[in-house]
Amino acid sequence: MAFTYFFRDEECLAPAVERLADAVLGRQRIRVWDAGCADGPEPYTVAILVAERLGKFQFRNVRIDATDVDESGHSSQAIERGSFASSELERIPPDLRDRYFQPESSEPPESGARLRVIEELRSQVTFQRHDLLSLQAPRSDYQLVVCKNVLLHFTAEQRVQVLTMFHAALERDGTLVMEQTQPLPQACERLFTRTVQNASVYVKRDV
Repeated sequence: MAFTYFFRDEECLAPAVERLADAVLGRQRIRVWDAGCADGPEPYTVAILVAERLGKFQFRNVRIDATDVDESGHSSQAIERGSFASSELERIPPDLRDRYFQPESSEPPESGARLRVIEELRSQVTFQRHDLLSLQAPRSDYQLVVCKNVLLHFTAEQRVQVLTMFHAALERDGTLVMEQTQPLPQACERLFTRTVQNASVYVKRDV
């Protein structure tokens, strides 16, 4: 399970969400895959950014599939419940934290009480176990795939195989977000075009 935290690599996620919003304007079904979701901060971060960009009404059309091969660490029940210690939310801008989280008890956040993702956000995120090396995507109609801090654990050949799977899982002109430390393998340059100069954000190419 990869280490992550709320709003990590926002410089990559924000332009990807902006591109997603432009591409799905008016659509009734919007699918996002967060591959390698770890303990949950990343898919909920994506959900917050998408909700902020699309607005409450269109966000109801969004479904985020959050997958990870490892079920250890944070209990799966806590992840699905969207329950986090207040210390885990310190990197979230205060206005967004107040908007998308609520105390699980009457104790103030300063006391160390846990906070929970609001139902309107939590209901759009589904968690499931999935092994990327199965090379079988959960679906083939995603508009956005997020995969950060995972590919660095794979061999060069495995990275190419997984990225080829992502290409097949994305709809035409779909967006892929990768970790900054992993360049796109040369063998996959025919599959994706980089769209943001200083961020690992790519668009699917027709091949």
